[in-house]
Amino acid sequence: MPLTSRRRDFLKAGTAFTACSLLSASAKAISPNGKLRTAHIGVGGKGAANLKSVASHDHVEVAALCDVDTQRLATASRGYTDAETFRDYRELLDRMADRIDAVVVSTPDHTHAPATMMAMNLGKPVYCEKPLTHDIYEARRLRLVSEKKSIVTQMGIQRHSAATSRRVVAMLRSGVIGKITRVFTWSFKNWGYDGAKLQGRHEAPETLDWNLWLGSAKLRPYHPDVYHPRNWRKLIDFGTGTLGDMGVHIFDTPYGALELTAPKWAKTTCRTPTGIGHPEQNVVEYEFSGTKHTTATLHWTWLDGAHAPPRAEDLQLPTGAVIPKQGSLCIGEAGSLLLPHVAREQLFPADRFRNYQPPTVAGDDHYHQWVNACLGMGETSADFSYGGPLTEALLLGVVANRFPGRKLAWDPKKLQITNLPEANKLIRRTYRKDFQVENL
Repeated sequence: MPLTSRRRDFLKAGTAFTACSLLSASAKAISPNGKLRTAHIGVGGKGAANLKSVASHDHVEVAALCDVDTQRLATASRGYTDAETFRDYRELLDRMADRIDAVVVSTPDHTHAPATMMAMNLGKPVYCEKPLTHDIYEARRLRLVSEKKSIVTQMGIQRHSAATSRRVVAMLRSGVIGKITRVFTWSFKNWGYDGAKLQGRHEAPETLDWNLWLGSAKLRPYHPDVYHPRNWRKLIDFGTGTLGDMGVHIFDTPYGALELTAPKWAKTTCRTPTGIGHPEQNVVEYEFSGTKHTTATLHWTWLDGAHAPPRAEDLQLPTGAVIPKQGSLCIGEAGSLLLPHVAREQLFPADRFRNYQPPTVAGDDHYHQWVNACLGMGETSADFSYGGPLTEALLLGVVANRFPGRKLAWDPKKLQITNLPEANKLIRRTYRKDFQVENL
């Protein structure tokens, strides 16, 4: 489904509002005291950062906190003593449905979709961390339900709203380097595991509810320092590897700027699958149909782990060019644009663009943009209508690393890999009975 210009427009600056206009425009959406009452599912690590950022908005009241780890829950609750606390997001949403206005989901990837869908089934706006989902099917369902219910949503790709990203979008769409022929994206990070199957049984710490942490995933023994709090990203049942963790950030700007949709195919070069962890290093290739900003087709390459960063000569850049550890490169018919993950863009050849003046574009607070949209003022720029297709494209590469060297032909309308039927079992997983949710 093509994205609308509204949803694809990265360039719209955030709107400033007075307190009076916020309150008058959002009287139906917020509590009687004029605050947007938020519930936060997952409050450690990135969840703690998300909590702080959302709560920094003047018109937010933190009403509920939820985490399967009581130690993390206690730490978070010290800053929000009026918030009710829960270990199970299902209980939170059931008991607090009439006392919360919006939900922030900052759990491991495998719990994003169940928690988010349960909140949307209640009609609650949702801010969900990246990547939007663990499975392609989940991303499609979150998009469709959010659109059907007209729910305010935002995926947690914070740099999407930054001035650098918005400026690069404007530059690429202006044609400064001509039509784009190739895109390279990469991250040096290694969120993979090439080791053997985990052995033995261990008791989870008293602070952790292991059953709730597993959530919709299959039961298995707890192992210290493997799953909680962060190594889950490496394992296929819980995370999406480096491609899901960092790729979603790095794909974002070129993917959105070029107005891409679903890839035609994906192929991964990596080690033989183990059924346990994501590969420690990957080269993932995609082909996209052309848009008005690209040539007839667009070839896209992702590299991670020891494959990154690529050499300057492999990127068709001058020998000696400094290549960041994480970033992207768009190669156009009239030049190239290098975008480090957290630094300013560069144009090549440098002499050709010496006098080029980039557009002046304002940034926006990604979190406050969502809060303001919940309050009825403005719109989000990374809603599920954008984040869903971006996540689907990304995750096709994650599926491909289970079939190394095979080009997976993709039919986005049917959500099917057409040339390798056995791969379709990875498009949608089966949830444990107690964690099944309507609309998924």
